[in-house]
This record gives sequence, C-alpha cells and structure tokens, in this order.
Amino acid sequence: MIQDRSPSALVSLSSAGRATGSPFAKTGVGTLILLVLLITGWWYSGSIRDAQSVQLTGATMGTTYTVKILRIPESITAKALQAEMDRLLAGINRQMSTYDPDSELSQFNRNPSTGWVPVSSELLFVLQEAQRVSQLTDGAFDVTVGPLVNLWGFGPTLTNDDIPTDTAIDEALTRVGYRRLQLRDDPPALQKTLADIYVDLSAIAKGYAVDRLAEYLEMLAISDYMVEIGGELRVKGHNAQGVPWRIAIEKPTPNERTVERVLRLTDQGIATSGDYRNFFERDGQRYSHAIDPHTGRPIRHQLASVSVIHPSVTTADALATGLIVMGPEKGFQLAEQQGLAALFIVINNGEFKEKSTSAFAPYLAD
Repeated sequence: MIQDRSPSALVSLSSAGRATGSPFAKTGVGTLILLVLLITGWWYSGSIRDAQSVQLTGATMGTTYTVKILRIPESITAKALQAEMDRLLAGINRQMSTYDPDSELSQFNRNPSTGWVPVSSELLFVLQEAQRVSQLTDGAFDVTVGPLVNLWGFGPTLTNDDIPTDTAIDEALTRVGYRRLQLRDDPPALQKTLADIYVDLSAIAKGYAVDRLAEYLEMLAISDYMVEIGGELRVKGHNAQGVPWRIAIEKPTPNERTVERVLRLTDQGIATSGDYRNFFERDGQRYSHAIDPHTGRPIRHQLASVSVIHPSVTTADALATGLIVMGPEKGFQLAEQQGLAALFIVINNGEFKEKSTSAFAPYLAD
C-alpha cells in the first residue's frame, strides 16, 4: 500500500504474483489490477471526517475488499453493516468458488450427470451473463476454460511451472467450449453436454460480488460510496469533496506500481484485465495466466491491459477478460462497435501506447 497524502490517496488495490490459493484471483484469463486515486479527504489509515462517514476493509475471495461510505444511515452501525457484507460475500464463495470443494459450483463440476442440475438463481445469473459475453467475444471469454487454467498451473493446485505438452493441451481443449454448457431459467438449472466440463468463474465472480455489495448499500439508501474487491470497483455519487471519484489505472509493468491514467467516475464500475502480474518464466519465455480458449495457450500478442467502464462490474469484469484475449486489433474493433468505454494499453518496443474507444473519453480526468 502507498500511504495517503491528504487530500489525495494513491492506494494499491491488487495482489501481485502467482496465484497462491485465491479462489477468485482471475486465474483464468485476466487479472484485474487497479490503483485507486481517492480524492476523499480521508487518511488511508482509516480516520474519517465526520461521524457518518465510514471506511470498512476485510478479506474475501483470497484478496481484500474496501468499502467507503460518505454518510452511513443512523439506523445501522458500521459493525452491523460490515457483518452483513461479510455474510453476502461468504454466500457468494459458497456458490461460486472452485477452491471450496463443497461450493455449489464445485459440486456441479464434479457431477458426472449430463442431465439438468438445479442451481441457485444467483449462480444462474452469473452464468447467463458469462454466456452472453462469450457469444459477444466469439468464445474469447469462456468459463469452461478451467481445464486449461489448471493444466498451466493457474488453478487451485499450484504446479512446478512445467510447460504442458501439446498432447496434454489438445486433450484439455476437448473439454473446453462454452456451448457445451446449457442454461435453464425456470426452474434454474445447468446442463453439461460433456460430463467432465469444468466451470471456472474467477474472471467474473469478483465483479458480481462488487455489484451485490453495491446493491445492498443502495437498498439502505446510501447514495455516495465506493466498493472495491481485489481491484474490481464500483462507485456511486461523489467523494468527500463533492466531486466524482477519481480512479487511476495502473501502468502495466510487472515490477513497479505507477499510474498510467486517472479517470473521473460516478455511478459506474470498472474492471481491468492484464497479463503482467500472474505469470511464470521458463527458458526466457514468459507464460501469462491469460489463456486463449481457442489455442489452449497463453496469449502472445502485445496487448498488456484492457480497462472497461460499465454500470455492471459483473459485465465489465467479463468484457475486460474477453477483450484482452482477443488482442489489440480485434478486441478494440469489438469494443468500438459495441459502444464500450474501454482503454487498451499496448506495449511496443518497450513503450506503452494507449488507445481508447470513443465512449471512454468522457471519463478522462483533467
């Protein structure tokens, strides 16, 4: 963490390095890495300006969360607020974690049936959005990529950074494909067309958790807040200075934490996927956790990170992952066609070059 220097606080909100047991560490196809520039008047140490303002932090999903609220209702205490948020987050873990062998998703993954399996409406909702983004990105985002994630050593079980054989990759690819997963609305259910399909929600579940916490705060009529989980982030209203929240996207460099671009956000969410934190090297070659579901191998293009602004962090999370897998040309073309607010950072001859969509410009800070 970088200590706050009032009135601005530059705060690192992501974990670096190889996944080490994080259930939602974006171990599939994209790691969200954001720096958050909080022009709030708070000291990062946790001091607050008035009795109604609160900052809550905790652990979840193998990472941390931070919630900042300008005015907490008199009808609820900060302790009770945090207890309810922790309960919500624990429930999402029990539904969607692949690291919990007893989670709803883990049980579905182990189930050998190719018939309809009843699931919670929450799990169905996340998978419906995942499938929609999969169709939009032509399978670049794919929650069935789990066998490849595990094969390359970015799943629940750590490996010795061995390079998989072509035979092993080809075998894993036979179990990958979002079209092999069918969804049913009423009653909520999933169906595999192949018994050993393995679903991994690490590239969308944290975004969903951010949205759930934000919706809970809005249910309490809280109108000015910031919710962040492991870098996935959503804001509403204004900060303590009465202006839009200021969010800084990190320069995609592995060994330092510096700001690339500062944004001005209100009533929006943001997610960034990059290939520069979670990787291993072998014989001078870097192997990123950003795996292309079509080839079964880590991406090799020059796109270092993609940031997507969207009212739904669930959607932004999945889109950022799909776009970075698609690459700097196809990904940008799709983002522009769909009217997405997206920033692409490409590394070219050791230098970073930005390319943003038309819809991204209004969010750039002065």
